[in-house]
Amino acid sequence: MERKLIGVDLGGTTTKFAILTENGDIQQKWSIETTILDEGTHIVPNIIDSINHHIGLYKMDRSQFIGIGMGTPGTVDLDNGTVIGAYNLNWKTLQPVKAQIEKGTGIKFTLDNDANVAALGERWKGAGENGSDVVFVTLGTGVGGGIIADGRLLHGIAGGAGEIGHVTVEPNGYMCTCGKKGCLEQYASATGVVHVARDMAEEFSGASKLKQLLDNGEEISSKITFDLAKEGDVLAKRVVDRVSYYLGLALANVGNTMNPSSIIIGGGVSAAGDFLLDQVISYFNQFTFPTIRDTTALKLAVLGNDAGVIGAGSLAQRFI
Repeated sequence: MERKLIGVDLGGTTTKFAILTENGDIQQKWSIETTILDEGTHIVPNIIDSINHHIGLYKMDRSQFIGIGMGTPGTVDLDNGTVIGAYNLNWKTLQPVKAQIEKGTGIKFTLDNDANVAALGERWKGAGENGSDVVFVTLGTGVGGGIIADGRLLHGIAGGAGEIGHVTVEPNGYMCTCGKKGCLEQYASATGVVHVARDMAEEFSGASKLKQLLDNGEEISSKITFDLAKEGDVLAKRVVDRVSYYLGLALANVGNTMNPSSIIIGGGVSAAGDFLLDQVISYFNQFTFPTIRDTTALKLAVLGNDAGVIGAGSLAQRFI
């Protein structure tokens, strides 16, 4: 029988699953709602039930499966297979995820932080082209990242490697939820773009639809800001330029330190596409030295929502 991998991407609202070949090709995928009630006690049982149900549904034998890999929010203990501090899952205490899922499914299990797992997916089957040195940064509600160096995912001594969102880009800038000021996350995330737009609108006196929306108390988003910039709105263009400056600066520092073959930009904000990428590249080139400029490429992610399950499946390859 052909060997298979299972990838699980655990999120605060949805849990995505995929059955993949050893080569990382998705054969089946599905999702369930993530139930965070009762301090998240339903999450792992629901994952176990869904995996077991689909193995039966597809008339597969669990001996076919090399393993299950999962990406999760929170702080992960790789050796013990536990998670703590995943507050958007309502997991406030230590969760023995590995022990529970292996017992419930009879299949070997491993897990890692969700941003790291997405990096593995985009590196394996996406824009990273299976390179040995790849950095992934995801621009969503926050800014996450993952670093693969010499073929290995970097974790650091306490699991903090790859936290690109907390690179300081503006000393004494916006206060971050981490407790320090000026983190990239406060400028280049979806919420950060809106924060920058609000502040710049206060100082702007020209004609601008973006300013008009803000002055009227209407809700704006990073997408609205980028769309208006593409249409030529003067204020929106200045906001995107400032966001691109901070992102280009942070990624240049990563590039100067790591010299990866590619730095891949994903997440919701990256939907702005080449309009954003071209401006970020301009600042990246300004802040990198020639060796990096000539060898490290900035790219947009290509896997979208599949990066998490594909990366999780690649985690399970360690059991081969």
